[in-house]
Amino acid sequence: MTDHITRALLPGANLRALACITTHTVTEACRRHQPAPTAAVALGRALSAGALMGALLKGRERVALKWEGNGPLKKIVVQADAQGRVQGYVANPQVDLPLRQGRFDIAGALGQAGILTVTKDLLLKTPYQGIVHLISSEIGEDLAYYLGESEQIPSAVGLTCIPDGQGGIAVAGGFLIQSLPPADPAMVEEVSRRIEELPPLGRILLDNPSAKALLSRIFAGLDLEILETREVAFACSCSRERTLQALRALGPEEIRNLIARGKEVHMTCEFCRQEYIFSPEELKTIEEGSAS
Repeated sequence: MTDHITRALLPGANLRALACITTHTVTEACRRHQPAPTAAVALGRALSAGALMGALLKGRERVALKWEGNGPLKKIVVQADAQGRVQGYVANPQVDLPLRQGRFDIAGALGQAGILTVTKDLLLKTPYQGIVHLISSEIGEDLAYYLGESEQIPSAVGLTCIPDGQGGIAVAGGFLIQSLPPADPAMVEEVSRRIEELPPLGRILLDNPSAKALLSRIFAGLDLEILETREVAFACSCSRERTLQALRALGPEEIRNLIARGKEVHMTCEFCRQEYIFSPEELKTIEEGSAS
């Protein structure tokens, strides 16, 4: 089954629910960045978080999430849009910590002090930005805290990423459930209880990698309305032309310094690791254009 995200509503209780399967998306990101296991799990959870947040948008709107901590991982950056396109990276992909009580130590990798920044491009003059302190340095818990504190939407977030032991990803995905006003306290409590009683999310998705099946399990017996299911995929917006624009932005003097070295300039996209190479002759053309 291809990666996908399912959106649903529980109309009578004003609950919004989303679930995603991102196994192939995370696999592709790991193929490009070659992270160690702990870094891979952190990146996988963050990519799923990005997919879920992107599904709350519409049209050409985009969202960027950045977890920054004082641990060896340093930061995780993810971007996503309403069309299911996701990209991301970790600042230090070689981080690999010992398991902690049988689980990947993402909190230790990210660090106990830091911030989560969420930036939404809603096609307005100024992007919306919200910032909260990391409360646990667990990707899902910090996102749920941000949604409750900064956007005032009580939310439950579950994320998983399970390596396959051979350098790949066995399964990745997650869910996001939000209580919209006016809230139904009894139903919120009931759904919270069901989430608490779930088996480990990774085990559920290994058995049945289906976003719809995950939501059906959480909301079993309730009148859940499935709105849509759409594909999710790793996709980067970089291009040679955008890289050219970044070079032009350096200004004539800096470009002249690059030309003086007499060597090719290699520029690599942080998100997808695509490399763009510019010859001294191309740099000269860029310099002439930026100076005019």
